[in-house]
Amino acid sequence: MLDRPLTERSQIRKRLPNQRWQIYPQKTDLAQKLAVLTNLSPIISQLLINRGIETPAQAQAFLEPESIVLPSPLEEFPDLAMSVELLQEAIASQSKIAICGDYDADGMTSTALLLRSLRALSAQVDYAIPSRMHEGYGINKRIVEEFHSEGVKLILTVDNGISAYEPIARARELGVKVIVTDHHDIPQQLPPADAILNPKLIAESSPYRGVAGVGVAYILAVCLTQQLGETRGLIQPMLELFTLGTIADLAPLTGVNRRWVKRGLKHLPKSRLPGVQALIQIGGVQAKEAGEQRSRGAGEKNSSKSLKPEDIGFRLGPRINAVGRIGDPQTVIDLLTTDDMGIALTRAMQCEQTNTSRQQMCEEIEQEAIAYVESEFIASLPQDRVLVVVQPEWHHGVIGIVASRLVERYGVPVFIGTYEDAGHIRGSARGIPEFHVFEALEYCRDLLGKFGGHKAAGGFSLPAENLESVRSRLIDFANQCLEPQHLKPLLKIDAQANFDQINQQLFQQLNALHPCGIDNPDPVFWTANVQVIEQQIVGKGHIKVTLAQTINDQQYIIKAIAWRWRDYFPLPQRVDVAYKLRENTFNGNTKIELELLGVRLTTVATQIFYTALPNSLRTTFEYKQRQYTCGIYQNNSLPELRIKNPEGKILVMHPERIIGLLGTSRENAIEVDISQPQYDSIIQAALQALSYINAES
Repeated sequence: MLDRPLTERSQIRKRLPNQRWQIYPQKTDLAQKLAVLTNLSPIISQLLINRGIETPAQAQAFLEPESIVLPSPLEEFPDLAMSVELLQEAIASQSKIAICGDYDADGMTSTALLLRSLRALSAQVDYAIPSRMHEGYGINKRIVEEFHSEGVKLILTVDNGISAYEPIARARELGVKVIVTDHHDIPQQLPPADAILNPKLIAESSPYRGVAGVGVAYILAVCLTQQLGETRGLIQPMLELFTLGTIADLAPLTGVNRRWVKRGLKHLPKSRLPGVQALIQIGGVQAKEAGEQRSRGAGEKNSSKSLKPEDIGFRLGPRINAVGRIGDPQTVIDLLTTDDMGIALTRAMQCEQTNTSRQQMCEEIEQEAIAYVESEFIASLPQDRVLVVVQPEWHHGVIGIVASRLVERYGVPVFIGTYEDAGHIRGSARGIPEFHVFEALEYCRDLLGKFGGHKAAGGFSLPAENLESVRSRLIDFANQCLEPQHLKPLLKIDAQANFDQINQQLFQQLNALHPCGIDNPDPVFWTANVQVIEQQIVGKGHIKVTLAQTINDQQYIIKAIAWRWRDYFPLPQRVDVAYKLRENTFNGNTKIELELLGVRLTTVATQIFYTALPNSLRTTFEYKQRQYTCGIYQNNSLPELRIKNPEGKILVMHPERIIGLLGTSRENAIEVDISQPQYDSIIQAALQALSYINAES
C-alpha cells in the first residue's frame, strides 16, 4: 500500500489537554453501608466519602448544615467583644468612623456590608479604598493621615490590615483607634491595633476558621446589631452581601460558610436590595427550583427557588471584580449601598460595560502572552518548569486572570508582569498543587521589591534590571520542588458513570451536595470509550459536541460543551471524557448536558496503538458471521489500524484522525467518515480482538 497524504480534514489534531487524571478509589462497601444508613443513593454516598464524610453524623452535618449547633462567635474571636464595644461607643458619641476597604470583590462587599449596617445604626461613617493602580493593596499612611485630618476617631479595616504595621502604628500615634478585620495569613509581627478579628488567629477546628473578609465583617455587624437590639430588616441584606463576597472570593464552602451561603442563595432571588436586583437583571441570572432531596425521609421536595454558586462565580462576581480590576470601586459601593433602583441600574450597567472591557483586555493579553511563550520559552519549558512572562503595556489589573489561564494551558507555575515604568515591574503569580508561590517569592526576596501571597497565588514587584536574575532564581526553585510528572494540570475525578445513568434524577440527587465551590467541588464523573459523533466551534472558541456510548447494543446520546477548547478541535473520534453535569433550558425544555473538563485517548486504544511493538499485533476476528484480519502497522512512524475483509478491501484508521481510508490499495482508496456506525462498530470489534492479544503478549 502506498503512503499518500490525507486531506487537511483528516490531519492529526494539534494535541489534547495536558492533564493528570486522579480518580478517587471507589469504596463500594462503605458507600453502600452509608447509603442504607442515610437514605441516600450509593453514588451520592461515594461522593460524600470522597469529601472525607464517612459516618451518618458527618453526613447529616454536611447535608443539613442548619442542624449544627454553632458556638457563639464572641467565644471564638478573642477581640470581638472589644470591637463591638468600640463601635457602640463611637455610635453613641457620634464619633466619625472610617472604613478602609479593598478593591477586590471580597473587600468591596465587606465595605458595602459595614457601610449599610453602620448607617442603619445611625453611625457617622465613611470609607476609602486604596488605588489599585497607584497605591496597591491595603491601608497606608496617606489614608490614615487623611482620615485623621477629617476628624476620624475610629478606623475599621476590612479584608486588609493584618500586615499593615506601620500605617496602624501611625494611626495610634495620631490618637485614632483601629479595628482590623482581615482573613489573610498572620505576619510575624501583628499590627498595634485596638482589636484584631482574623479567623487565622482562632482554632483550626472552629467552624468560623474559613470565613473570608466579608465573613469577618458579617460576624462583626451581626453581633453589633444584636448587642444594640436593632436586627430587624438588617440581617437578610447583610447575608446577601456575605454570600456574594464569599463565593466571589473563592472562600471554602465548609463550616459556617456552607451554612450561611446555602441560606443566602435562597434569599438572593427575592432580594430587596436594589443593587442585587440590578446585578441579577443585568447578569441574566435566573433562579431555579432548589429541588433538594432531603437526606432522610421520603424524598420530599423543597420548591423554593435558589441561585447556585456558579451564578455568582461566573455571572455576578466577575461584574463586581472587573470594576476593582480596571475601574473605580466606588461604582460597586454605590451599587450595593443605594436604595434607589435608578441609581442601582445605572451602576450595574457601568459594571457590565467594565466587565466587557475586562474580557476583551484579558483575551488580547492572553493571546499576546501565548504567542510570546510559544516563540521564546516553549522549547525549554520541560527544563525550566516555570514561566516568567513580562511585557510592556499590559494592564496589571487583569494579568492575574491571564496567569491562571496560562497555568491551565501549560501546566506550570506562572509569574506574569508588566512595566509600571521603565525601571519597575509589577506582577501576579499563580501556582500548581506541588508549588508554593509565597515560598518561591521568599526565595527571591533579595531581588524583589514588595511581595505577598500564599500557596496558590501572589503578587510582586521588582526592579526591571533584576528580571533575568528573578527568572533564573525561580527556575532553580521550580526544579527543586517539581518533577516532570507534576507539569500537567491535576484533574480530580469522583467516579465513573455510564450515559444510561445520566438523567434528571441523578442531577436532582446531586443537589444534596450544594452549594459547591472551594473545598466542596462540583462532582466530576468520567466515562470511558465514548464516540464523538458531532462537533463544532461555537462562540469564542468553545467546542459543542455530541457524544454517544453504546451499552448492550443500545446507543445513548448526550450533548456536551467544552469551554475555550478551540486548540483541541477537532477531538478524536474515540475518547474517554471527564465532565460535570449541567442543565440546559431552551424553549422551555430542560436537558442534562455535560461540561467537559478533560478528554484523553481511550485507554484500550492508547495501549494498543502506543505500547505495542511494531508488527507485533496481528489477529483474526469474526464480525457479523464474517472473518476479518486486523493489525497495527507503522506508516511514516505513526501507528495505524488496518482491517481486511474477505474480499481484500482494507479499512485504515489512526486514533487521532477523524477520516479513514477504504480500498484495496491507497491509490484507489476513498476517504470515509469512521464515526459512521458501520465503520465504528467494526473498528471497535477489531480493537477488542487486538486487546486480547496485547494483554497476552
